[in-house]
Amino acid sequence: MAEIKVPELAESISEGTIAQWLKQPGDYVEQGEFLLELETDKVNVELTAEQSGVLQEVLKDSGDTVQVGEIIGTISEGEGEGGKSTAPQADAQESAGASEEKAASSEKTAEPREGASDEADTAKTRTIASPAARKLAREKGIDLSEIPTGDPLGRVRKQDVESYQKNEQPPKAQPEPKRATQAPAAKQTEDAGKPVERQRMSRRRQTIAKRLVEVQHTAAMLTTFNEVDMTAVMNLRKRRKDQFLEQHDVKLGFMSFFTKAVVAALKKYPLLNAEIQGDELVIKKFYDIGIAVAAPDGLVVPVVRDADRKTFADIERDIGELAKKARNNKLSLNELQGGSFTITNGGTFGSLLSTPILNSPQVGILGMHKIQLRPVAIDEERFENRPMMYIALSYDHRIVDGKEAVGFLVTIKNLLEDPEQLLLEG
Repeated sequence: MAEIKVPELAESISEGTIAQWLKQPGDYVEQGEFLLELETDKVNVELTAEQSGVLQEVLKDSGDTVQVGEIIGTISEGEGEGGKSTAPQADAQESAGASEEKAASSEKTAEPREGASDEADTAKTRTIASPAARKLAREKGIDLSEIPTGDPLGRVRKQDVESYQKNEQPPKAQPEPKRATQAPAAKQTEDAGKPVERQRMSRRRQTIAKRLVEVQHTAAMLTTFNEVDMTAVMNLRKRRKDQFLEQHDVKLGFMSFFTKAVVAALKKYPLLNAEIQGDELVIKKFYDIGIAVAAPDGLVVPVVRDADRKTFADIERDIGELAKKARNNKLSLNELQGGSFTITNGGTFGSLLSTPILNSPQVGILGMHKIQLRPVAIDEERFENRPMMYIALSYDHRIVDGKEAVGFLVTIKNLLEDPEQLLLEG
């Protein structure tokens, strides 16, 4: 019998939440096959079987929090020549074991098994259920023996209890009116029939919320703004997009221009590429730029490594691949760690202006926004409609002064309004 343990994932991660089991007790699994999906503070990780065999027991259910090194299930060693012969053999052994257990139970109680009521009494004394299912059933006052289950071994799982409660709504679980008189006002309103929906926050969403609050409590965060005339960049893209796509097999977007401009500005104002450690400043001499991406379970910030050494095509390709992984929950921990500065683009969702929150321990984050035609004064007599974008820099005022912050944004503005300079920046 092999134990399934939660592996060490990263130095900063000590626990996770089981998102879902991909295999059920009684299923045959090959070595290296995915068993379950584990949700951590940063990414979802799929755990694999370390040996072939039958998934014998699941000790933790979906939604349960587990610690690194904790045993969450067992796999019996395969006894056949291959997976196809082992699984039926395991099923046969389970059936035989179940028959022996039934016989022993009947012999012990000395009651004839004639009729449905006798069978129900016997089943009631030997209901198999997961710890989470037992806990939930106990809290809701539900008899485990009454709950149907689709588990191959007849094991009642937490989701079976939840489904039974939702569909059956047994009288035992309804002493609500008496409690409602003693509940707070918000609960009374809910019990009075107002429609609500309760959703458990994912581990990632909880972590995001915690970190954002911590940043605002620990950093002296300030935001400064500017605007960029995007005419030159848009004209350049229009002229070069077809040739760029044909040559590099990737589209020329705005993010590569902004990433290149940020790197150039960081070289000019290095304190925005730093972090605080105790009473020291750590000024980074590398340019790993985080790109905020909206993923299904919340915002993630994968990192484009060594952006200063990459071409426009390299950057566009990296951002495209990282965004795809983020949407499919396939990012690795390494792809999320170690960024030195972050760019976030609320403009993709229509945001005209915002104050982005720092991605701790970084001390700077650039916010891009929607490109919108606005009348711009060309000189004292002429106006033109130009594609304009507001940009925002949030920074930690503990180590970055207003002069550096404003200069940083002006540098980005000047580079984007004359994008040929970016080629000279390398």
